Amino acid sequence: MDVEEKRRRRRVLQALTGLLLGMFVSMLASTVVSTSLPVIVHDLGGDQAAFTWVVTATLLTTAISTPIWGKLADLFNRKLLIQLAIVIFVLATAAAGFSQDPGTLIAFRAVQGIGAGGLAALSQVIMADIISPRERGRYMGLFGAVMAVATVGGPLLGGFITDTIDWRWNFFIALPFAVAALVIMQRTLHLPRRPRTKARIDYVGIVLLSTAVSLLLVWVTNAGHDYEWWSLETVLMVGGALLAAVVFVIVELRSKEPLVPLTLFRNRTFTLAVIASISIGIAMFGTSVFLSQYMQLARGATPTEAGLMTIPMIGGLLLASVVIGGLVTRHGHWKPYLVVGGVLLIAGSFLLSTIHYDTNFALVSLYMFLLGAGVGMTMQNLVLIVQNTADPSEIGVASSGVTFFRSLGGTIGVSVMGATLATSAADLFLDRKDAIGTALMKLGQEGAAIGEQLQSGTIPQVSALPESIRVIVEDIYATAIAHSFLIAVPLAVISLVAIIFLPNTPLTRMTTSERVQAIEADLATVSTPEGMAALEATGSVAVPDAAAEASGHARRRRRG
Repeated sequence: MDVEEKRRRRRVLQALTGLLLGMFVSMLASTVVSTSLPVIVHDLGGDQAAFTWVVTATLLTTAISTPIWGKLADLFNRKLLIQLAIVIFVLATAAAGFSQDPGTLIAFRAVQGIGAGGLAALSQVIMADIISPRERGRYMGLFGAVMAVATVGGPLLGGFITDTIDWRWNFFIALPFAVAALVIMQRTLHLPRRPRTKARIDYVGIVLLSTAVSLLLVWVTNAGHDYEWWSLETVLMVGGALLAAVVFVIVELRSKEPLVPLTLFRNRTFTLAVIASISIGIAMFGTSVFLSQYMQLARGATPTEAGLMTIPMIGGLLLASVVIGGLVTRHGHWKPYLVVGGVLLIAGSFLLSTIHYDTNFALVSLYMFLLGAGVGMTMQNLVLIVQNTADPSEIGVASSGVTFFRSLGGTIGVSVMGATLATSAADLFLDRKDAIGTALMKLGQEGAAIGEQLQSGTIPQVSALPESIRVIVEDIYATAIAHSFLIAVPLAVISLVAIIFLPNTPLTRMTTSERVQAIEADLATVSTPEGMAALEATGSVAVPDAAAEASGHARRRRRG
């Protein structure tokens, strides 16, 4: 390795420091409450619908705000934007710690999602600015370490705080890390200067997109509980969502600066990656949320124990993402790994739909590991291949577009799975009312109090229930949660089909900044090394290779 290459890698690592810490703050603030949510919702007097909305509110605003942040990234200073996203995210998270009822908690979680959308979109865009798609795997070890500490340590720390101090402290734990991330990012993250452009924000598109998604999720969450699936409310909400979606498409086609440029769908890679991402979002968000409920409601685990019990899924995700990232960088091949990941998603989702309250935990761990490995192989690589073929001027909206549809899939998935779980659990409690009544009568006055709690719909604290009633409740929730996991299976199949048809485009070694410079120098017509004097190369490959790649990108744009 020559001196210039070492210097370049050092600059990349310095720039990544603040970005990695920012991602750590986001992940820690999200995962630290994951195992505590059943206890939090129980203490605030919330039911299964409230539990679902505590999760869905964050995912909803994350999904809606992601393309907005992506569009802003193409117009404004990306460093300033990601710092703003961190501030919004952490302040909303801290405010959620003062919640006194489920409604307040849901509201602050919704604001938290706005910041999370910025972190999700901008981190991908900034990485494309400083690291080429082909080299991304070389740095996956760093991302893997951050993910490991946040995704494994977060639930464990959250469970410990909930069991020993108070669950409210889970919401404050990320504050000192956020301050450190802002300071380090200010000192180390130096992005290439970008040309000034006149900002045009598609406010109408933002309102229409928010309306369409919100109406759909409110309908899915409440249908079958507050009103029938086939009812006037269904007609109004679904009809309103479809109308808003149609008008959104019309507005985007006519807008000079659309929120989601529909021309992106002319790119086959982008379209198929979006289809695959929707299914992956459901598998990633839906199953991980309800696995925590399974551990506490179906196996009687405490929050700390639930954090330990979900490690196999996180382990599969981390191992797959780090190992596959390294293999992609070394060999340049990505499609075989995506196909295997799609198969593992199907296998993991289906196997988790077969679990019971007394299923051997070694088998449950294997199922979780398979699902986690499937997500690890597919999630980041789908963004990677989209960035590899997207026009540099649209890298923000292209990256955030894939992330948006993944978040949207996760949001809809959590809503549908939560509604299925609530309906299934209510039906199973009704079917087992005789057995429950007999068990409660034997407990006397204590049984009457437990019966009132179960009838209220509030999520019970299963680990505190007497043995005779606990086994019945665990069996009911295990069956209901398994039914909800089954929803992810057909969508995982669709994801695999989309992955199979993805064009197998080789990964470029040029960063987004270098591709912009190449275009500005009009290198599409350059075929000799002498012409490269117009470009200050910063990549790790020989200059003529960069010229050939730039020329190839230009030809593909003219054809597309």
